[in-house]
Amino acid sequence: MTRKQIVAGSGHFHAVRFYKDAAGLSRIVADFLAEGLAVDQPAVVIATPKHREAIRTALAERSFDVATLEKDAKLYLIDAQAMLDEFMVDDMPDAERFQNAITPIMERACGGWKECVVRAYGEMVDVLWKGGHTVAATKLETLWNMLANTNRFSLLCGYAMGNFYKEAAVDEICSHHSHVVSSSGEVTAMN
Repeated sequence: MTRKQIVAGSGHFHAVRFYKDAAGLSRIVADFLAEGLAVDQPAVVIATPKHREAIRTALAERSFDVATLEKDAKLYLIDAQAMLDEFMVDDMPDAERFQNAITPIMERACGGWKECVVRAYGEMVDVLWKGGHTVAATKLETLWNMLANTNRFSLLCGYAMGNFYKEAAVDEICSHHSHVVSSSGEVTAMN
């Protein structure tokens, strides 16, 4: 099966994947992470418990030893709500707290290597969106884009399709991303 890699080349990559179910999401995320792990890019997953487990399983199905990757600090699996709790203030993400929470994770993942690009998957924005905090979700997307000025990473965000009732919401989310990933893993640039 031939398909376009989720990340090709260099530059800012901040993609969105609108998903229907955990199985389809975990397949796309595992492909995204596997591409990076194959070229020694560490991986960070900030997701719900259900999705972290599905991603673990999908990586194992691709012959990755997930326990060893975690032990060797090549893969970090972090709870989305716990991470949100570190930087949310009055139901909005605080920029300084966000930077103080995320940057050390990226630095640990890189292990001091300056040319490191981290593969990150996150669904904190989806947790916020599902909780009715749509403005906070879009602010968080902006904070990720700002973080790209000081950290090298490729970021894939997941949003449950059931949370989008108006086309305007999809357009708003897409406007904060450089790419959209289809259910087959094809990548479309937003430019």
